[in-house]
Amino acid sequence: MEHVDYAYTRGMSDEEVERRLETTETGVLALCDDGEGRAIPLAHYYDGDHLYFRLGKTDHSEKWAAIDQTERVTYVVYDAEPTDDPDELSSWSVHVTGQLRELPADDHGRFDTAEINRRFAPIRVFDEAIDEIDIAIVELTVETMTGRTTDGA
Repeated sequence: MEHVDYAYTRGMSDEEVERRLETTETGVLALCDDGEGRAIPLAHYYDGDHLYFRLGKTDHSEKWAAIDQTERVTYVVYDAEPTDDPDELSSWSVHVTGQLRELPADDHGRFDTAEINRRFAPIRVFDEAIDEIDIAIVELTVETMTGRTTDGA
């Protein structure tokens, strides 16, 4: 289309993608619940090999229902910052796809309370009572991991 602005991007190297996952604390998990899209902002922890989420779990969680319904998820981490040119942004995004699996309680060894607090931002609580929330650690088994960036990012 004529008169539409475009920004060229390039693929990020594996090292750039991993650095973004290691240094960015939050992203958006995309799910599909019975044909309806659902996007959940989450804190994550990437240790160089595994991508983990710390989630609250309640008896009537719509989020968990969507997680249970979704076979393959996408997790997106991104940022955009102004440049010296007021008409341009420096931007990047990372997309990770794969399957989620909740770590069994007996596999939580490396995620004691202190480690959870060190690795993840505080859990956001809405209308739930704290004593009704169970903490779950979920691993995204990575199938694909890609990133794009503008030249200035």
